[in-house]
Amino acid sequence: MRFRARGSGWTRSDGSRRRLLAAGALLAALLFAGSARAESVAPTPIPQNPSDLAAVPAFIGSPAKASRVSAPTVPQNPFMAPNGRSNLHDDAYMTNTYLWSGPLGNSMETRSTFQGAECGSLTLDSQGRIVTICIGLEGPRLAMFDPNTLDLLAVMPLPPRSPGAGNPFTDFSGGGYFYLDQSNEAVIPTTNHQIWVVGETSGPTGPGFSLQRAYDLSASMSSEDQLISALPDWNGRIWFATTKGVVGTVDPVSGTVRAMNLAEAIGNSFAVDQTGGVFIVTDRALYRFDAAPDGSPAVTWRQVCPNIGIVKPGQTEDGSGTTPNLMGTEYVAITDNADPMDVVVYRRAKQVTGSRVVCSVPVFSKGSSSTDNSLIGTGRSIIVENNYGYTGPTSTTGGASTAPGIERVDINDNGTGCSPVWYSGERAPSAVPKLSLADGLVYAYTKPPRSDGIDAWYLAALSFRNGKTTYERLAGTGLGYNSNYAPVSIGPDGTSYVGALGGLVSLRDR
Repeated sequence: MRFRARGSGWTRSDGSRRRLLAAGALLAALLFAGSARAESVAPTPIPQNPSDLAAVPAFIGSPAKASRVSAPTVPQNPFMAPNGRSNLHDDAYMTNTYLWSGPLGNSMETRSTFQGAECGSLTLDSQGRIVTICIGLEGPRLAMFDPNTLDLLAVMPLPPRSPGAGNPFTDFSGGGYFYLDQSNEAVIPTTNHQIWVVGETSGPTGPGFSLQRAYDLSASMSSEDQLISALPDWNGRIWFATTKGVVGTVDPVSGTVRAMNLAEAIGNSFAVDQTGGVFIVTDRALYRFDAAPDGSPAVTWRQVCPNIGIVKPGQTEDGSGTTPNLMGTEYVAITDNADPMDVVVYRRAKQVTGSRVVCSVPVFSKGSSSTDNSLIGTGRSIIVENNYGYTGPTSTTGGASTAPGIERVDINDNGTGCSPVWYSGERAPSAVPKLSLADGLVYAYTKPPRSDGIDAWYLAALSFRNGKTTYERLAGTGLGYNSNYAPVSIGPDGTSYVGALGGLVSLRDR
């Protein structure tokens, strides 16, 4: 079965007041858009105001020259799709890095597809097709797009949200953190306390999806709890985490579920490594788990994280805001919830001599630092983004933006501390940034403040080495182009994709 979201009109206005009214109308359309049956469907662009396009620059800066960055090879999890294609954060280590180049800024073109939902968590199957979950108010749906044209090829509705569930703009449960496995199957934590394994099909009318297996976790969860993420370890065992702090495993053959309740909220995904370590951050602590002989989760170590105990503007809860990032063979990095926020690096081995903490480095300004996005991590370098001030879609309408800041921090050569390397004043309200190791560019999704009330969203390319912005390419204007916590993703052909409230945007060199 295939569906396509209906389009929506746009109210043209040259004044900020009418522009805000139009934004409100589009927001309603994004939340309540209906669906219609369809086969392969060509994209309808995300609506934007033509007069806004005439008033903002489409390109700032100059094309970049590729400058490769050296980083340790990330091991390939045998039960996930190839690195760079498997999940929101690109690999099992959650590095947010790619081995291939992104767009360099050469006569760039943009496309978009309006879906009435945010298509944020993006993977690529073995045929290069986009497999993503688009989440709207009515709930999530699994979708397949052509990576070049953005034609909608197939869609499968997933279990809907429960009545009265959390804020749809800050609730990532029910599919936001899914992964594509080694067989092109999407492994999805759903809203009905199950993990669905959905395979691809083919037929005379084109590709489709089919439910292959469903693992029921309801006996391990309370009725008000939600699945937040699922990932396989190197033995194929599926680990899962819930918003209320249940951590568990599923034997994919027998379906046996084993779980423990930490009673600490979890708002992010987690990372796994080839030694058996599973790294999960709750709102109170960072954990390493390993599987016990019977496959049940066992706590190997726990590190309490500094926390002022409040939800800062730019966070979805009073915790780290980051998925743990594994760096090389030794380290795991997160941010804490201190003020100012710190980048904290730990030694991740089961046992260490001396302190487990390598460093804790404050980033951004006191009273103006928070993030709800994962770090970029190489062997020794970390990129962190400031999201302070992003409280939802309306916080960046009418020309408004958030606090500035993207910063690089490096672990020193002997692993005994860390130092800031550079700071950029770019404003990236909420999108997960990515690094291309092939071209040496950090790709962020930015929004400069404007006094004329225009909401212009840009793909910005920053030098990994010095933090200088090389170019900025306009993605679009208006509420529909707000990324709302979705990542920048990069395809092997150099195309950059950004999930947005309106659907999905692509930007590429011609």
